[in-house]
Amino acid sequence: MHVIEPATHGIARTDLSDAVCRVLDGLHAAGYRACLVGGAVRDLLLGVQPKDFDVATDAEPEQVCELFRRARMIGRRFRIVHVRFGREIIEVSTFRADPDSNGDDPRLLDDNGRVLRDNVYGDIEQDARRRDFAINALYYDIADACVHDYVGGMADVKARRLRLIGDPAVRYREDPVRMLRAVRIATRLGLSIDAAAEPTPELIELLATVPAARMFDEVLKLLMHPAAPRTYAQLRERGLLAPIFGQTIDALDTTADDAGEELIRKAIANTARRMTEERPVTPAFIYAALLWPAVCATSRRLQQDEQHPANTALAIAQSQVVRQQAQHVSIPRRFAIPMREIWQLQPRFRKRRGKQPARLMAHRRFRAAYDFLLLRAEVGEVDAELAQWWTDVQDNPELPVPPGKPARNHRRRRRRRSRRRRSGGNS
Repeated sequence: MHVIEPATHGIARTDLSDAVCRVLDGLHAAGYRACLVGGAVRDLLLGVQPKDFDVATDAEPEQVCELFRRARMIGRRFRIVHVRFGREIIEVSTFRADPDSNGDDPRLLDDNGRVLRDNVYGDIEQDARRRDFAINALYYDIADACVHDYVGGMADVKARRLRLIGDPAVRYREDPVRMLRAVRIATRLGLSIDAAAEPTPELIELLATVPAARMFDEVLKLLMHPAAPRTYAQLRERGLLAPIFGQTIDALDTTADDAGEELIRKAIANTARRMTEERPVTPAFIYAALLWPAVCATSRRLQQDEQHPANTALAIAQSQVVRQQAQHVSIPRRFAIPMREIWQLQPRFRKRRGKQPARLMAHRRFRAAYDFLLLRAEVGEVDAELAQWWTDVQDNPELPVPPGKPARNHRRRRRRRSRRRRSGGNS
């Protein structure tokens, strides 16, 4: 174990939020060990201001809840405590036991080695050994303001390296999401991933066993961030998206869909730019782009093999793709509905006669669907003239309608029907 003095590590109390200081001080005053741990310590050592703070302690969850008024236990797989101060939530976990400290593993594992439950408590050194990456296993102890390093994490900070603790195959089987987390941390912080931490194809397949609800949150962390374009590129290069978005990857790879690949990259870059500019973003747009190649491929198949009309094939394809995707990533209705509306509005952009443009622009998803149309035009899926017309018509609703078949005179046809009914015959 290595202890890094405050003058060396450079972390000051003023770098911490008031909320985490109150939690650390409260635990310490009650006689418990209280340490800032994980991403917050890592980020501060790398010169990045953390967005949230996690605390590790030898106090058990029930004891933490007794100390803080606005505290509640959450989780079954990993039981932790959320302590709320205003809008900020501090996550407090109890030191876990190291399964390698004796011959028996007290945790509950499934057949693949994934940890189903880990609520066996131990000491700080055991807790350090059971964390994922050495760079995340550094503890800032409020008692002495020193950083305590049990697994060589400080050397990795200096080398800007991401290294797994223990046998990579075992650690990835314990939690396959660690493969995604490695890429996310490395791309955000500019770290290299240790060669031993590169997963094999057999391990990558385990991502398909992660619960769909959890995977939705993980995908948001990966792709709803300013660094998402780099993250996506690394995920694609390492083959980590295939178990999660299999339909999309099949559509991109089997048909060499360069336009679909470029659309996804542009949608992710567009969202990253908006986040950097602090403009509103929605996961619905990202998911609409991620699944669009699969929707298009399925729609084409339905038209060719089952002779469905284009609009019918598109509607059926949307349902099939969303239903199959839900087995791997569950998309909540509040995002699934606008995602499907973005898709459903795409054919309507070709209808530019009469009152149809005004009706489309009045639709609540028009802006998102229009942005999606622009991306499709940029990658060559639709004519640039169509996208430009919709850009111009928003400023000038009186734009001339492009040439086409004249609109039918429904009023005249209805009058003829009325006259036939009044004459009492079909002649």
